[in-house]
Amino acid sequence: MSAVQTVEAVVRELVAGGVREAVLAPGSRSGPLALALVAADEQGLIRLHVRVDEREAAFLALGLAKASRAPVPVVTTSGTAVANLHPAMLEALHAGIPLIAITADRPGRLRGTGANQTTEQRGVFPGVDVAAAPIDVVSFLGPVHLNLELDEPLIESIDWDFSGSPSGEFEGSYEAAPTAGLEIGPRTVVVAGDDAQQPARILARDAGWPLLAEPSSGSRNGEALVSYRQLLAHSPLAEQIERVVSFGHATLSRPVTRLLARTDLEIIHVGDQSTFPVVAGDNVRFTTAVRVDGTDEPGWLRSWHDADARATAAIDELVAGTPYDVARTVNAAVPPGGLLFVGSSSPIRDLDLVARPYRVGEKRLIIANRGLAGIDGVLSTAIGAALARSSSRAIAYVGDLTFLHGSNGLLIGPGEPRPDLTIVVASDDGGSIFSTLEQGAPEYAASFERAFATPTGADIGALCAGYGVPYRCLDTADLSAALDEDVAGIRVLEVPVDRTGRRELEARIADAVGAALAR
Repeated sequence: MSAVQTVEAVVRELVAGGVREAVLAPGSRSGPLALALVAADEQGLIRLHVRVDEREAAFLALGLAKASRAPVPVVTTSGTAVANLHPAMLEALHAGIPLIAITADRPGRLRGTGANQTTEQRGVFPGVDVAAAPIDVVSFLGPVHLNLELDEPLIESIDWDFSGSPSGEFEGSYEAAPTAGLEIGPRTVVVAGDDAQQPARILARDAGWPLLAEPSSGSRNGEALVSYRQLLAHSPLAEQIERVVSFGHATLSRPVTRLLARTDLEIIHVGDQSTFPVVAGDNVRFTTAVRVDGTDEPGWLRSWHDADARATAAIDELVAGTPYDVARTVNAAVPPGGLLFVGSSSPIRDLDLVARPYRVGEKRLIIANRGLAGIDGVLSTAIGAALARSSSRAIAYVGDLTFLHGSNGLLIGPGEPRPDLTIVVASDDGGSIFSTLEQGAPEYAASFERAFATPTGADIGALCAGYGVPYRCLDTADLSAALDEDVAGIRVLEVPVDRTGRRELEARIADAVGAALAR
């Protein structure tokens, strides 16, 4: 087959398999793919998004796939362009996102020679499945790589024919899940990590068990606890736990990781080792679903909620007027039907400490890149998620280093689709999360600013002006009103916050929670 015939078949199979969004980073060897995708866009079969930065293109596709739960391809040319997809492919691998890397390649006969832009692209993403044929790429529930060796002539004038491609939404094929039946008896808690979704909340509700839910779990609503990580660290209730049922990928807090690492408990994890954050011992059982027979006596759940109320009151008293106010304001600003994309490091941990659970059934989507929890590509992922989902309001909440690291995500051509998205930047000129970790201890103070805090002094407003993105700098007190405004397109709200004293604040919170629980 010629290059044009090959890519025509590829796009036909993508559309037939339910692909409705595609991202393209232009190049020479991928030229026929670009023309085929433009034709599919013009025919109303695929909505095409074009980006000049391959890394950002891949994260855009990741966000589109993450919010839509449908496969999304990202197309690049050969050479270093392919390598730039690697961070997003790794995130997709560890989060189970159907991201499709379609990479144009030189003919195999040129491999191992000095031919321009020719390297070994096969297997460039270790651990990611490789598709043997175009028809395979939409059958994977996680990421997949399709490497196309395209020979010259690359470009031919044809009438693109994608006939036979049905329209409709993608429907993944899932096998029926064997279910682990649990009896009432052991003192049980339910842990909901990233992407746990509603089964975790429903189990906790039906069984009458405490629900410990991360912000991006999809389960932090209803009766979920607010201060669960403080309770695990400071409440005697933690030592009374006899069984844990875990959903999703729980990697956000050390207290939860320590809980799941215990060998003296019965632990049932809905998933496998790839989503369990520690090496599973003999006490850990993996399954694909859980059901419970009966409802536990109410005293166990009531004791957790009583402790949660005391701990939360103590936390609220201490965090007023601190960077946590930004997290609390952002959380409150997400209306029913809204979308919130949360950046890694401090933002999601701040949110975890103060975010009140939403009411059940109000269709909010709170997501984050928790597969590998990196800060790269977050803006593009958030933009992709906002493009993929029709939301009443879309907000991204990030730190300044995350914003700067992924600022090329704002480089969008004038004719490209743009979502209505507000990006809130909690700007403390550095990496405040490190001050709360071991390297933030006083004995490392001499090297902390340079090696960990990494202040940049960057002018975020000037950067936004360069990208043509509306920008405003405001105080935390004005953030709520700003987030309530109608938004057309992408805008950035920078909220300066002070990162000094974060370590001391964490210590005061721990002491205050301990004192409140002792009363």
